[in-house]
Amino acid sequence: MPHLTIQATPNVVIPHSEQLLKTLNKALWDSGHFKSATDIKSRLLSVPSFLVGVEDDEQAQGFIYAQLKIMAGRDEDIKNQLAALLVTTIETALCDSQSGRATLQICVEVEDLSDIYHKKILASCPAPITDLFI
Repeated sequence: MPHLTIQATPNVVIPHSEQLLKTLNKALWDSGHFKSATDIKSRLLSVPSFLVGVEDDEQAQGFIYAQLKIMAGRDEDIKNQLAALLVTTIETALCDSQSGRATLQICVEVEDLSDIYHKKILASCPAPITDLFI
Protein backbone atom coordinates (compact mmCIF):
# COMPACT_ATOMS: atom_id res chain seq x y z
CA MET A 1 0.00 0.00 0.00
CA PRO A 2 -0.36 2.35 -1.72
CA HIS A 3 -0.62 1.02 -5.26
CA LEU A 4 -0.40 3.48 -8.13
CA THR A 5 -1.38 2.31 -11.60
CA ILE A 6 -0.82 4.66 -14.51
CA GLN A 7 -2.47 3.95 -17.86
CA ALA A 8 -1.37 6.03 -20.83
CA THR A 9 -2.53 6.18 -24.41
CA PRO A 10 0.19 5.82 -27.06
CA ASN A 11 -0.23 9.41 -28.25
CA VAL A 12 1.00 10.68 -24.89
CA VAL A 13 4.77 11.19 -24.90
CA ILE A 14 6.47 9.73 -21.82
CA PRO A 15 10.20 10.04 -22.50
CA HIS A 16 11.43 8.19 -19.39
CA SER A 17 8.79 5.97 -17.80
CA GLU A 18 10.98 4.89 -14.88
CA GLN A 19 11.74 8.53 -14.07
CA LEU A 20 8.03 9.39 -14.15
CA LEU A 21 7.28 6.57 -11.70
CA LYS A 22 10.13 7.64 -9.43
CA THR A 23 8.86 11.24 -9.48
CA LEU A 24 5.32 10.11 -8.62
CA ASN A 25 6.51 7.79 -5.85
CA LYS A 26 8.63 10.58 -4.37
CA ALA A 27 5.69 13.01 -4.46
CA LEU A 28 3.52 10.47 -2.63
CA TRP A 29 6.26 9.81 -0.10
CA ASP A 30 6.85 13.53 0.47
CA SER A 31 3.12 13.98 1.17
CA GLY A 32 3.72 12.45 4.61
CA HIS A 33 0.73 10.11 4.38
CA PHE A 34 2.64 6.84 4.14
CA LYS A 35 4.76 4.92 6.67
CA SER A 36 7.56 3.67 4.44
CA ALA A 37 8.83 4.67 1.03
CA THR A 38 9.05 1.00 0.06
CA ASP A 39 5.31 0.62 0.66
CA ILE A 40 4.66 2.74 -2.45
CA LYS A 41 4.35 0.59 -5.54
CA SER A 42 3.73 1.98 -9.01
CA ARG A 43 3.44 0.70 -12.52
CA LEU A 44 2.83 2.13 -15.98
CA LEU A 45 0.59 0.33 -18.45
CA SER A 46 0.21 1.14 -22.12
CA VAL A 47 -3.31 1.34 -23.53
CA PRO A 48 -2.94 0.16 -27.14
CA SER A 49 -6.60 0.58 -28.13
CA PHE A 50 -8.56 3.62 -26.98
CA LEU A 51 -11.09 6.23 -27.98
CA VAL A 52 -11.87 9.58 -26.40
CA GLY A 53 -15.41 10.67 -27.17
CA VAL A 54 -17.16 9.29 -30.24
CA GLU A 55 -15.46 11.01 -33.20
CA ASP A 56 -11.74 11.03 -32.38
CA ASP A 57 -10.60 9.02 -35.41
CA GLU A 58 -7.45 11.14 -35.65
CA GLN A 59 -6.67 10.39 -32.00
CA ALA A 60 -6.21 14.07 -31.27
CA GLN A 61 -7.17 13.35 -27.67
CA GLY A 62 -5.01 11.32 -25.32
CA PHE A 63 -5.09 10.62 -21.64
CA ILE A 64 -3.27 9.45 -18.60
CA TYR A 65 -5.43 7.72 -16.04
CA ALA A 66 -3.89 7.30 -12.60
CA GLN A 67 -5.53 5.06 -10.05
CA LEU A 68 -4.22 5.28 -6.49
CA LYS A 69 -5.39 2.59 -4.11
CA ILE A 70 -4.75 3.26 -0.44
CA MET A 71 -5.67 1.56 2.82
CA ALA A 72 -9.09 2.53 4.14
CA GLY A 73 -9.39 5.15 6.85
CA ARG A 74 -8.29 8.37 5.18
CA ASP A 75 -10.90 11.09 4.87
CA GLU A 76 -12.07 12.73 1.64
CA ASP A 77 -9.82 15.78 2.16
CA ILE A 78 -6.68 13.63 2.18
CA LYS A 79 -7.87 11.68 -0.87
CA ASN A 80 -8.51 14.97 -2.70
CA GLN A 81 -5.06 16.26 -1.71
CA LEU A 82 -3.42 13.09 -3.04
CA ALA A 83 -5.41 13.28 -6.30
CA ALA A 84 -4.46 16.94 -6.81
CA LEU A 85 -0.83 16.12 -5.99
CA LEU A 86 -0.74 13.41 -8.65
CA VAL A 87 -2.40 15.63 -11.29
CA THR A 88 0.11 18.42 -10.65
CA THR A 89 3.08 16.03 -10.58
CA ILE A 90 2.09 14.35 -13.86
CA GLU A 91 1.47 17.72 -15.50
CA THR A 92 4.84 19.08 -14.39
CA ALA A 93 6.69 15.92 -15.41
CA LEU A 94 5.14 15.57 -18.87
CA CYS A 95 3.96 18.98 -20.10
CA ASP A 96 7.18 19.99 -21.85
CA SER A 97 7.62 16.64 -23.61
CA GLN A 98 4.24 16.58 -25.38
CA SER A 99 4.33 16.90 -29.16
CA GLY A 100 1.29 19.16 -29.39
CA ARG A 101 -0.34 16.63 -31.71
CA ALA A 102 -2.74 15.43 -29.01
CA THR A 103 -4.58 17.15 -26.21
CA LEU A 104 -3.69 15.44 -22.95
CA GLN A 105 -6.27 14.72 -20.27
CA ILE A 106 -4.92 13.79 -16.84
CA CYS A 107 -7.42 11.84 -14.75
CA VAL A 108 -6.78 10.64 -11.20
CA GLU A 109 -8.93 8.41 -9.03
CA VAL A 110 -8.15 7.67 -5.38
CA GLU A 111 -9.93 4.78 -3.78
CA ASP A 112 -9.68 2.47 -0.80
CA LEU A 113 -8.14 -0.96 -1.12
CA SER A 114 -10.37 -3.88 -0.34
CA ASP A 115 -10.62 -4.79 3.34
CA ILE A 116 -9.13 -8.11 2.29
CA TYR A 117 -5.53 -7.24 1.53
CA HIS A 118 -2.49 -9.32 2.41
CA LYS A 119 1.16 -8.52 1.92
CA LYS A 120 4.28 -10.54 2.58
CA ILE A 121 7.86 -9.49 1.94
CA LEU A 122 10.26 -12.21 0.90
CA ALA A 123 13.73 -11.00 1.71
CA SER A 124 15.25 -14.23 0.54
CA CYS A 125 13.57 -17.32 -0.74
CA PRO A 126 14.86 -20.80 -0.07
CA ALA A 127 16.49 -22.52 -3.00
CA PRO A 128 14.00 -24.58 -4.99
CA ILE A 129 14.05 -28.29 -4.44
CA THR A 130 14.72 -30.12 -7.65
CA ASP A 131 14.03 -33.78 -8.18
CA LEU A 132 16.76 -35.61 -9.96
CA PHE A 133 15.64 -38.62 -11.94
CA ILE A 134 18.38 -40.85 -13.20
